[in-house]
Parts: sequence; C-alpha cells; structure tokens
Amino acid sequence: MTVARWLRFQRKGLAMLHVARGVWGSKVRVLPALLGPPRALSSLAAKMGEYRKMWNPKEPRNWAQQYREHFIPFSKQQLLRLLIQEFHSSPTEKAALEEFLAHVEFCTLFHYHEILDRLQALYDPINPDRETLDQPSLTDTQRLSNEQEVLEALKPLLIQANFSQLSEDTLAYALVVHHPQDGVQVTINLDQYVYMHFWALGQRVGQMPQKSSVGSKRGFFTRSPSAERRYFKRVVLAARTKGGHLVLKSFKDTPLEGLEQLLPELKVRTSTLQRALLNLILIVSGLVFFVNVGMVVVSDLKVGTSLLLLFFAVFMGLRASKMFGQRRSAQALELAHMLYYRSTSNNSELLTALTLRAQDEHAKEALLARSFLARLPGGASRPPQETSKWLQSEVESWLLTQSGCEVTFNGARALAHLQALTPSIGLYPPPGFPKLDQLTSITSEIPQATPRSDNP
Repeated sequence: MTVARWLRFQRKGLAMLHVARGVWGSKVRVLPALLGPPRALSSLAAKMGEYRKMWNPKEPRNWAQQYREHFIPFSKQQLLRLLIQEFHSSPTEKAALEEFLAHVEFCTLFHYHEILDRLQALYDPINPDRETLDQPSLTDTQRLSNEQEVLEALKPLLIQANFSQLSEDTLAYALVVHHPQDGVQVTINLDQYVYMHFWALGQRVGQMPQKSSVGSKRGFFTRSPSAERRYFKRVVLAARTKGGHLVLKSFKDTPLEGLEQLLPELKVRTSTLQRALLNLILIVSGLVFFVNVGMVVVSDLKVGTSLLLLFFAVFMGLRASKMFGQRRSAQALELAHMLYYRSTSNNSELLTALTLRAQDEHAKEALLARSFLARLPGGASRPPQETSKWLQSEVESWLLTQSGCEVTFNGARALAHLQALTPSIGLYPPPGFPKLDQLTSITSEIPQATPRSDNP
C-alpha cells in the first residue's frame, strides 16, 4: 500500500468517526428530554447509602431544622370561637369579627376559584381519570413538559395551604429506615422513577390510628402494644415512573418511616425477623418430618439415602416457597387495606382539595392578623417588617398555648392578606349580589326529559 492510499483511508476513517459522534451525540441529547435529567435521583441514592451505614437512626439528621410546621391546627370555626372567647367577648366585637370572616371568605372565593380553573386546565391533557372524550395522545416529551408545568403551578398553592416539602435527606431516611412495628415492609427500585416529591403537614408524635397502621397489633406469638411514632396528618405525593404518568395522591395519618409505602411500583418484602422465624419453623418441621417419615421409608421401602435426601430437599423447597408466598400475599392484602383507609384524594380531585385547604388557611391567617393587630403596641406607627415580626411572635406563642403545637406562623404573608382586604372592607355583601335559592327548591323542580316518538 502506498503512502497516498494510506492517507486517503485515514481521512475517510476520521470522517466516519465524526459522523458517528454527531449521530450518537444527537441521540444522547434526546434521551434526557424523554426521561428527565440523567440520574435525577442519584443524590438521593447517595444519601440513602449514608443512612444504611448508620446504626439504628431514629430520625433524619437535623430534623428540627429540616421540618417546620406551618399548619394552623384549628378549623376556621374553632379559631373563631377561641378568638372571640379570649379577645372579642363583647357582642359588638364578636359581630364585627364574624362579619370580617364572612368578608374574607367571600373575597377569597373567586380568587381561589380562578386558581383552580387554571390548574385544571393545565392538568386536563394529562389527567389519567378523564371522563370526557379522549384527546390526541401526547408524546413523552410533551407529557413531561405538561407535568412540570402542573407541579410548578402547584407549589405556591401547597405553600399557601401550609404544606412543608420534605427534603431529600428526609426521603433518604424514610426509604432506608423501617420501623420495627411495621409488619409489612416494601422496597422500591430508584432507577424506575423519574422524580418523587412529598409534602406534609400536621406532624404528630403519638400512637397511630388503628386503621392507618400496618401490622402494629399482630405478631407471630403475641400482640404488641402500639408504640409512639412520628406521623403526619396529611401527606401529598407527586411521583412519576419511567414509562408511566404523573401520580398525584393525598394520604392521612402517615408515619415518617412509612412514606415508602405510598409510592407506585413497589414490592412487598418480608422483614429479616419474619424471614428468620419462617426459616426456623421450616427447619423444625422438616426435621420432625424427616425423623418420623424418612427413617420409616429408608427401613421399610429400602430407598437409598441419596434419593431420600433429594425428595426431602424438593419437598422442603416447595413448602418454603408456599409459606413465603402466602406470607407475601397476606402482607400485600394488609398493605392494600391500610392504603384504602389512608387515601383521601388523588389526581384531579386532589387539586380541588388543595385549593379549598389553601383558601381555609388564607382565611385563618387573615383572621389571626386582624385579631392580634388590634392589640399592637404603638398602633400603626411601626414599620411593616417590625410589625410582621411582632405578629409572628405573638401568634406562635398563642398557638403553642392553645394547641401545644409549635407552629411557624408567616407574619409577613398574613399582614399582606389583611392589607389586600382593607380597601374592600364594608362591601360584604356587595350591592346587587344575587341570592341563590335553596338547593332543595332547585332539585325538586328538575324538568323531566320529554319522551321521544318515532312517529312524525
């Protein structure tokens, strides 16, 4: 081969290499668009590895700094009664506070109805429970883009509803640590998930409600009493598996170590203690069977020892498979039973529930701000920042006294809610606002469908 031919072949090879790199690079750039950021949960996996190296962790690291409770643990009517009882005992003040709450509810109604309409319009193309006619199918890229828009629009609503997003470190703890009282344990494969997000409110430490616990009352030999656990009154989940769709769900009375049980695409597994007990039962029963039956077969039927051992191994393998299969089936049924009672809403219905909760929290914050600012020392001469700090401190102390719960109150947001209502005070009900008839009078006069006739 001459030098010229060799150089020509080399140039062709380099050109093919550049083409191959260009094609491969384009494929690599398309893949993250379909499946999300590469290894989006890699940092979560790293934190899970850190928790696996710890010896019996009891809670996430720096839990008091990671999770701050913002939920006001009273309903609007409970809060109104408490404020009237302590600060507005006179008939005039009581009537004024009740009128103020009605005004807040009226003003926030249309605002949050508009938010709900916008959320439902964003969510409708990807709603898996749509009852209307199917729309043209979306590509994976379009579906992922729509899901991200829905999640971004949900975040301000969840903040106003006083949910706190659980950090990645908290998720790592919940996915690794299993409470000994949970008879049902599950496992997930992180590689199957594109993303997962949890929000929670209403942290409690105490005994779990009976129907929301898994395996807390039953053991192999005894009935163990319920132990105190850290759990949340409400948990919101947003997760997506590869090849799946966005899952939006809400649950009640969920323990911190039980967040893993709420995820899709999970597998039930038997705990180490239960596996040890099942293996012990298998060994004891197998020895009894071998001694009582095997020796008789060897002596009377003259069966070889090796053949007997082979039959015995096959028998014990089938028995073990059956026992472990029955145990996993029972645990799966118990998990389904627990989730049936814990689940509160999902998908499109969850958007409505979150909007109503955000509206309630908005009204409660404005009610607290109005009641406490009436006792502000120095009146309205303080700067807004100083006023919001004073309001936050006073409300947090009062809520701690009344409920025993440490609540972080957003004084600046409550002050902004109150200032937004001030220009329209006194306009409830607005002039000329129509009054709807009672529902009973409407439903009693529903027109009947006119029967159709085939004759002209």
